[in-house]
Amino acid sequence: MDKKYVYSFSEGNKEMRNLLGGKGANLAEMSGLDLPVPQGFTITTEACNRFYEENSQLWDSLLTEIDQHLEELEKIQGKKFSDPKNPLLVSVRSGAVFSMPGMMDTILNLGLNDEAVKGVAESTENERFAYDSYRRFIQMFSDVAMEVPKALFETKIDEAKEAKGVKDDTELSADDLKEIVEEFKAIYKEEQGEDFPQDPKTQLIYAIEAVFRSWNNPRANIYRKLNNIPDDLGTAVNVQSMVYGNMGDTSGTGVAFSRNPSTGENKLFGEYLMNAQGEDVVAGIRTPQPISHLEDIMPDIYKQFKDIADKLEHHYKDMQDLEFTIERGKLYILQTRNGKRTAHAALNVAVDLVEEGLISKEDAVLRVEPASLDQLLHPTFNKDDLDSAKAIAKGLAASPGAASGKIYFTAEDVKAASEKGEDCILVRQETSPEDIEGMISAKGILTARGGMTSHAAVVARGMGKCCVAGASEVHVDERAKTIKVKDLTLSEGDVISIDGSTGAIYKGEIKKENPKMTGNFGKYMQWVDETSILNVRTNADNPRDAKQALEFGAEGIGLCRTEHMFFHEDRLPAVREMILSNSVEQRQNALDKLLPFQEEDFYEIYKIMTGLPVTVRLLDPPLHEFLPSKKEEMDALAKEMNLSYDEIVSKVDELHEVNPMLGHRGCRLAVTYPEIYRMQARAIINAALRIKEEGADIIPEIMIPLVGDIKEMKYVKDEIIDEIGKVFEEKGTQVEYHIGTMIEVPRAALMADEIAKEAEFFSFGTNDLTQMTFGFSRDDAGKFLPEYSEKKIYPQDPFAVLDQDGVGQLVKLAAEKGKAANPNIHMGICGEHGGEPQTVEFCNNIGLDYVSCSPYRVPIARAAAAQAAIKAKNEDIHIDK
Repeated sequence: MDKKYVYSFSEGNKEMRNLLGGKGANLAEMSGLDLPVPQGFTITTEACNRFYEENSQLWDSLLTEIDQHLEELEKIQGKKFSDPKNPLLVSVRSGAVFSMPGMMDTILNLGLNDEAVKGVAESTENERFAYDSYRRFIQMFSDVAMEVPKALFETKIDEAKEAKGVKDDTELSADDLKEIVEEFKAIYKEEQGEDFPQDPKTQLIYAIEAVFRSWNNPRANIYRKLNNIPDDLGTAVNVQSMVYGNMGDTSGTGVAFSRNPSTGENKLFGEYLMNAQGEDVVAGIRTPQPISHLEDIMPDIYKQFKDIADKLEHHYKDMQDLEFTIERGKLYILQTRNGKRTAHAALNVAVDLVEEGLISKEDAVLRVEPASLDQLLHPTFNKDDLDSAKAIAKGLAASPGAASGKIYFTAEDVKAASEKGEDCILVRQETSPEDIEGMISAKGILTARGGMTSHAAVVARGMGKCCVAGASEVHVDERAKTIKVKDLTLSEGDVISIDGSTGAIYKGEIKKENPKMTGNFGKYMQWVDETSILNVRTNADNPRDAKQALEFGAEGIGLCRTEHMFFHEDRLPAVREMILSNSVEQRQNALDKLLPFQEEDFYEIYKIMTGLPVTVRLLDPPLHEFLPSKKEEMDALAKEMNLSYDEIVSKVDELHEVNPMLGHRGCRLAVTYPEIYRMQARAIINAALRIKEEGADIIPEIMIPLVGDIKEMKYVKDEIIDEIGKVFEEKGTQVEYHIGTMIEVPRAALMADEIAKEAEFFSFGTNDLTQMTFGFSRDDAGKFLPEYSEKKIYPQDPFAVLDQDGVGQLVKLAAEKGKAANPNIHMGICGEHGGEPQTVEFCNNIGLDYVSCSPYRVPIARAAAAQAAIKAKNEDIHIDK
C-alpha cells in the first residue's frame, strides 16, 4: 500500500503534529471538538521532504490523493472547485511542526478566475466583495507562487485610490476593482509571458509547490537557525475552504491571544478589522481595533469567541494564539496555537496556570524557554525609542543587554572617562586581557573582530556586560581614534548605542529600561531547583562576579581563572618581573611579591562562597600575553624594570610562538617553572586556612590545565602536594582540598581512565576541546563558520552549541572511562557551553555532576537543567519552540 500523504481534518488530532504540522494538527483537533472550523485537508511534512527528493515536483500518486480529498471537501461544502456559478474557494497555508509565525507563505481565495468571480458576485449578491477577493488572489498568487514583486500591484492600488481621492481600499467601488483586476492580470502577463492561470487545479498545484518551497526561503532558514529548529522537519500544507471577512459590515477578521503575550495578564488581547481579510490585520494596510471593541458592536460574537478561547486554553493547558473570521455574522476559527510570548509573560502565565490548577509545577518549568530568561537579567532599549532609531551596522550578539555611551579606544581612556562620570563604550579591533580594567569601566564593548567565544565575548558575558563582537562593517582606527561605517565617521567622544541581544549598533543615545524582577520569577526558579539533578556553578574570577552569581543561584564556582587576576595594575609589574627573570631565585623573588595578592584574591572569593565548592584553575595562558607588544610600551617597561629596550625585545622574541594556543601554556609552564604553580597552591591553601580560622568551611579544588598524560599530571600534582605539605607544617593546621584536571586536549579524553587515577575531579574545558578537535582557531573561525552554517555543513556554530556528535562523544567517553577507573571522581564542564540549554541537557543525560557558566547565564543553565531532568524522565514530552 502506498504511503498516505494527505489527511482530512476529520482524520487527525493534536498528537499528529510531527506529520500534520502544528497548524494541521490543531485544525484537526478543533474539528474533533466541534468548533466552527472551515473544513479542508492537510498535505504532510513527509510530502514536503519527498518534494525536495523529487526535484521540487509533485508526483502522480500525491496528485491523485489531493484530487480525492478535493472531491470530499466539495461534498462537505456543497460547492464545486471549478463551478462558475457557486465555486469552492480555498486558502493554501504552510504549517510547520514548530510554529514559525510569518516565516512561510499563504495564498487566499484560490479557485477564482474570470468566470468564477461572476458566480461569487451572483451567489453572494455582492459584486464588490467578489472582485476585491479576485484582485487579492491575483496579487498573492503572483507574489508567492510566481515571484512577481508585490510592489508592482500595490502601486496600481495606490494610483487607483489617488485617482478616486480616497484613503482606504474599502472606499474603492466594484467597478474600480474590476479595472484593478484587469491591470493585475496585465502585470502578470508582462512578468510571466503568459496569461494568468484560469484552471483552479493548476492554481492549486502551483500554490502547494510554492508553500513547500517557502520552507527553504531565507527568512524561514534564519528563523530556524535562531530557534534551533532542524532543517529536515519540512512543512505541511493546509488546504482549507475559504470564509470571508470582507463581505461587508457584518464580516471581519482578527488575531487574538487568550492572555496578554507581553505581560501574561489573564485578559483577551488582540486586534480585528471589519470588512477585511486576514492579511489586512498583519500588513498594517488599515489600523485595526482592539479586540475589546468587538464587544460593543457584536456582543454575541465577542462572547462566543471568548468562550472558545477559554475552552481551547483549558484544552491545550496553555495560552492560545487564535485567528478568526466573521462571515455575515457567523464566527469561524481558522487557527489556534500556543502563543509566542516574552519571558516576562511566560513566567507569569506558567505560574498562573499552576495556581489555576491547569498544569503541574513540572509543566510550568517546561513552559519557559531557558535562553529567554536573558530578557529579565539585562537592561533593554525602550521599544518606542528603538523603533525610531536606525542601525548603522550589525555585529554578533555576543553578550546581551543594552548600552549607550561615548566611544573610547583604549582601556586607559575608558577608565579615566568613567572616573569622571561619563558613560563609555570601549571600541577595539579586538580586546586582549590587558583591556580588562577598561572592560570593567565601560557600559558596553564593541569589537570589529572576534567571534562568540572571543576574549571580548567571553569576558563580557562573565561580567554581564553588553557586547557586540565581530562587527566587520565597522572599520576601527585605534591610532586615529575613529570608526567608519560606509560614509559615516565617528570620533572619540561621539555617542553610540549597542544592543548585545541583537548585535545592532546605533548612532546616538537610546533610552533604556531596567529589567523587572517579578515575584513569579522567584517562584519559577524555586520549582526549577526542586526538579533539577544537575548542579549549576559559575565561572568567576573576582568577588563581584561571585556575588552576582550567588544571587542568581549558583551552587559554587566551577572555574576561577587566575590569569585574569594577574592583569590588575598593582600586580602586573611583579608578573612581568617573574617572566623576565633569568634565574629561579629572581623568579621566586617576583612570585613572593605576587603571593599576598593571590592569597587575598582567593580569600575574598572564599568569603562569599563559604560552604560551596570553588575550583581554581592554575595559570593557563602563554607568558607572552602578559608582555607588551608595542614599542612605546616596551620602552616604558624597560625603564620600569631597569633593563635595556633590547633586552625586553629579546625576551618577547624568545617567548614568541607560531601557535601559542598549542604552545608553552597550562601545565607545560609548571613542568618548566614548577615554582609558579607552587606559589598559587600556597596562596589557595593560605586563604582556605584563614577561612577555617574564622569558623567557616571551604574545600578548595585545585585544577591543573591542559593535561594530556598521566605522567604530566602526576609530576605537577606532586609539586603541588609537596608545597601544600610545607604550608600545613608551617601553620600547624590542615584543610581538606582536592586536585583535579581540565580535560581540554583530545588525548586527555582518550586517556581519561589513566588520568583519573591521579585526579579527584574532571572539568571539561569545551572551548579548547572544541578548538583542538575541529582544528579551528576560535578567534578566527568567525570569519568562515557563517558559510558553513549557511551551506548547512554544520547546523550550528560549535563554539556556541556543543558539537554532541564529535566533541560531545569525547566528553562522554572520558566521563565513562574516568568513572570506571575512579568511581568517586566528580565531573562537570566549565567552557562557555555550560550556559547553553542544549549542552546542559547533554551534560545531564551523560551523567555529569555540574555545569559551570558565566554569572548572567546561571538562571538559564538552572532552567535548562530542570527541563533536562523532566524530559529524561518523560521522553515523549514535546516542547514548542
